Amino acid sequence: MFDLSSVDLLDAFTRELELCKVREDEHVVILSEPGSRGDYVAAAFGAAKALGAHVISATVPGGTPAPMDSTHTGAGPGLKSVLDDSTAQTLLKSADLVVDLTQEGFIHAPVQQEILKTGTRIIFVCDAPDVLIRNLPKPEDKQLVLRDSELLKKSSVMRVVSSAGTDLTVQLTGSKPEFQVGFADDPGRWDHWPSTMVLCWPEISDGQLVLAEGDILLPFKEYVREPVTLEIAGGRIEKVSGGSEAKLLETFFEDSNDQWARSLSHMGWGLMKSADWFATALYGKGDLMGMDARAFAGNFLWSTGPHPILARESYAHLDIAMRGCSISVDGTDVVVDGALTDR
Repeated sequence: MFDLSSVDLLDAFTRELELCKVREDEHVVILSEPGSRGDYVAAAFGAAKALGAHVISATVPGGTPAPMDSTHTGAGPGLKSVLDDSTAQTLLKSADLVVDLTQEGFIHAPVQQEILKTGTRIIFVCDAPDVLIRNLPKPEDKQLVLRDSELLKKSSVMRVVSSAGTDLTVQLTGSKPEFQVGFADDPGRWDHWPSTMVLCWPEISDGQLVLAEGDILLPFKEYVREPVTLEIAGGRIEKVSGGSEAKLLETFFEDSNDQWARSLSHMGWGLMKSADWFATALYGKGDLMGMDARAFAGNFLWSTGPHPILARESYAHLDIAMRGCSISVDGTDVVVDGALTDR
């Protein structure tokens, strides 16, 4: 029997690569490892070829130097076989677009920045098929993320509050606001399909974050069952208290043996209206990166660990997605009680 597993994905990958502005005679590299989904490799290869591009499928050995499991977490540095191989890096730098189908990607790896500086575009893809299709981006999404990232750039203070007790003040000066929109269409652009969010990299934040029941801890891919209070001073978690998840977080910080584990990293809010908050409960943990939670419209997403603006390299990367928060930027409400405002 013929293997037709990639057929249903071909249309979605073609539409995605069109959003990435793949043009005739461009060079597209499909990067995978032995554990990557074969149907994704086939669909990406077929989509690029259908658009008239020159296509190379490159499969490199798996394995990462991260001292913890880094499959679908966003915490690892990428594949050791690419990090240690200048020939592999040269191939990626020579491409117009890299479709990264590895299990972990190179989200926080310095080598990724070196590749992007050559003008290569990178689109990272690793969630389940129906998650990709349900959250296929639209061209107009870019207007939304650009609008909100520009708001962050010209503002000085972000305030986050919630009825659960969250009250955090974030200093935005020098925080280098960024966005993810789900496609990589500009030279030197990295992006993630699916994703629609704005984020920034502040240094100083003070107050407290209170995780409520139903908030999502990533990369554990678990829902909070009992409230957790985190006391923040100078951009660092000074105290964690609460139920079982408080013990989980405290143990993670201790066991990571990482000086930046308790330091806050990026933070922002989601704009992806097609996202499903319950996706985390409906799939196996190995099937998802968890972008439904990370980019859910009206969430507040904050993280710990790596911080490229401050040159903090760390594997102790948590992403925590919260619902029900209100977010204001220099007095402009962008999210009220977990819902995006109409601006």
